[in-house]
Amino acid sequence: MSLHEAGVRFGNTQALRGVNLHLHRGDSLMLVGANGSGKTTLLRLLHGLLPLQTGQRQVAAGRTLRVAMVFQRPFLMRLSVRWNLHLALWLKGVPRSTRASLCQEALQRVGLGELAERQARELSGGQQQRLALARAWAMKPDILFLDEPTASLDPSAKREVETLIEDFAAAGVTVVMSTHNLGQAKRLGTRVAYLEAGDLVVERTVHDFFSTGADLPQRAQQFLKGELPWHT
Repeated sequence: MSLHEAGVRFGNTQALRGVNLHLHRGDSLMLVGANGSGKTTLLRLLHGLLPLQTGQRQVAAGRTLRVAMVFQRPFLMRLSVRWNLHLALWLKGVPRSTRASLCQEALQRVGLGELAERQARELSGGQQQRLALARAWAMKPDILFLDEPTASLDPSAKREVETLIEDFAAAGVTVVMSTHNLGQAKRLGTRVAYLEAGDLVVERTVHDFFSTGADLPQRAQQFLKGELPWHT
């Protein structure tokens, strides 16, 4: 999947402008930048939740990509853990004959098998995010989009979710994730893209992005040094 000169505007606000980006199969691309820089808009555009206003969004000819997205605060129905997952599979058109086994497999994968009958909204924040990841995993996605999935979690829950994200990547899923945690970007990413005020300023490998002597644009260097604010 790739974007060419992609742009999105909300009223008078140019949320993204002239973005060129190619997703490499099996990569883990970390999106970093201040609040309002365009990270979430870019995720939604890549997923297809937002229409492209200028430029092009391309997928390799002859391929139908399966995509899934996990948000910072997952939306869960007033149903059991199991039925939240069943409902997601039904909405995706998964045959009834395979839903039960997929649910069980996905819940075991994220360590929630024993909580299948508990009300989903009674789970802890970390458990709810693991349920959201189970819903995504059950779709067998080619690309997983993650919008700050650990932002509101305690350190223990954060590490649990990071481990699951690493499992997705190890299984060959392409991961695109926004984060405010530069240490997390180093741990989980193979590539990093820095956005500022709707511009994709630079995209590099993790090593090249965080290397002390990296030849980065000045704005990216200032960001890494903490000289630019997290809010725009």
